[in-house]
Amino acid sequence: MDEKEEDRSEESLRKHVLFYKKLNKTISNIQNEIQASTESKIIKHLNERIDAIKLDQLRIRNLFPDLEDKIWNSEENK
Repeated sequence: MDEKEEDRSEESLRKHVLFYKKLNKTISNIQNEIQASTESKIIKHLNERIDAIKLDQLRIRNLFPDLEDKIWNSEENK
């Protein structure tokens, strides 16, 4: 099967950075759920969701390896 080449245009970069930052917010929300939960199965599931989101973030960062960390972690456009 042919692999689709990733779009690395400026518009794609902008959209990916915005999505990356939204994923940070999602991780934060899930961490709040973990703190509020006492059931180990739920906590395990939520931690697995965080791990999956972090893999997606890593994929996005690997698309644009030349960007500085401050771009990924800035508070703008969150």
